[in-house]
Amino acid sequence: MGLPAKNKGAILSKIATNNQHGENSEYFDGWKAYDKDPFHISRNPHGIIQMGLAENQLCLDLIKDWVKENPEASICTLEGVHQFSDIANFQDYHGLKKFRQAIAHFMGKARGGRVTFDPERVVMSGGATGANETIMFCLADPGDVFLIPSPYYAAFDRDLRWRTGVEIIPVPCPSSNNFKLTVEAVDWAYKKAQESNKKIKGLILTNPSNPLGTMLDKDTLTNLVRFVTRKNIHLVVDEIYAATVFAGGDFVSVAEVVNDVDISEVNVDLIHIVYSLSKDMGLPGFRVGIVYSYNDSVVSCARKMSSFGLVSSQTQLMLASMLSDDRFVDNFLMESSKRLGIRHKVFTTGLKKADISCLTSNAGLFAWMDLRHLLRDRNSFESEIELWHIIIDKVKLNVSPGSSFRCTEPGWFRVCFANMDDDTLHVALGRIQDFVSKNNNKIVEQISENDQVIQNNNAKKQNWRQSNLRLSFRRLYEDGLASPGIMSPHSPLLRA
Repeated sequence: MGLPAKNKGAILSKIATNNQHGENSEYFDGWKAYDKDPFHISRNPHGIIQMGLAENQLCLDLIKDWVKENPEASICTLEGVHQFSDIANFQDYHGLKKFRQAIAHFMGKARGGRVTFDPERVVMSGGATGANETIMFCLADPGDVFLIPSPYYAAFDRDLRWRTGVEIIPVPCPSSNNFKLTVEAVDWAYKKAQESNKKIKGLILTNPSNPLGTMLDKDTLTNLVRFVTRKNIHLVVDEIYAATVFAGGDFVSVAEVVNDVDISEVNVDLIHIVYSLSKDMGLPGFRVGIVYSYNDSVVSCARKMSSFGLVSSQTQLMLASMLSDDRFVDNFLMESSKRLGIRHKVFTTGLKKADISCLTSNAGLFAWMDLRHLLRDRNSFESEIELWHIIIDKVKLNVSPGSSFRCTEPGWFRVCFANMDDDTLHVALGRIQDFVSKNNNKIVEQISENDQVIQNNNAKKQNWRQSNLRLSFRRLYEDGLASPGIMSPHSPLLRA
């Protein structure tokens, strides 16, 4: 019969049962709604279209063609099965040497060949999720703080905090400055955290940005490297979208800055990179995450921890061969950038026809969509969630509300455009255009048919949202001090 319900939680650990996972958010709820009613062009044409998944499916045909042309790269083919015994046996957690060499080589190519990476500093992990958690375990103790510009990737609360006990303090970046990160904003957040007696261990950046799709310019990145050196705190840069740039110049890696900045202005022991093949190559299911650190002690520590999230040796073998094929890699990177640019233009042009604008972006697999004009109350996060429910329930699109990304202003939504075929994209655009047209561009006043369900759901989430959405940066505002370039603590945009 099992244990009574009230006793079941007692047998589980506090880590397993705490609410820091972040799953109780609209970001994950949208995925659950999609899973219950997934769109299919013929089998379920009225289902929910998944636009909450940042996945790059635009060049999988190129990878399939390479696999067909190189059967010897897999131990599961007649041409490659002779390697089966060696690969199926235990592999050291350093990883296959040729895999680390191929990864380092590809990382350089993905950054325009302007920087090289040392294979001996490549540490494997189970995707970027595992890599981010690994670097947190290496750098910080429970209760230590990392600053991170907001809006930021919704699942960072899970990846960085859940099991490590690390705290995150957002560095709010307002729409009035196009959400651009400034050193002044970081310095202000740093000082406020110090005044709250927080132990600050570092700054985390996602470059290119998720959810904004923008890149940090070299001057800003250089000044941030100098800032962390002066403060003696770590800089972790998640560069998993490095090769998704489709316009507006070259991506600048922190590795390039490290090479160019005067040695007296940078402490390389404080610089760390997280990477993955999930976005640039469109291979999230392969679970290839990388920690790359300039700190020898961090490399050693991360390599010991990688035992808990290794990449399978079969995957290593195939990717070592693929990523060492310069002709394939060069063509793939060029074609991926081209196709992303075309898809982004088609999508944003379609949104413009519905009088919907997006933040100007030049990288990533998503657009930062401005729906503030559709809110019942432009100053209300509750209105944002109302609109999100309508988009999920009526328009049948899974998009992610900005509050999931800790945006300080309601009405912004992340919408992904590279995880579907052309036909599905046009259906999605048609639904958006039809929805806005029917509402005649007026403020949305109706609530979903499931009004009571929504209200109950919001009530259950009230404590989570207060503690995880705005609490950390509300603490920064409580003293009534304004940051240069950051909105007033009394701004209506901060009121829910």
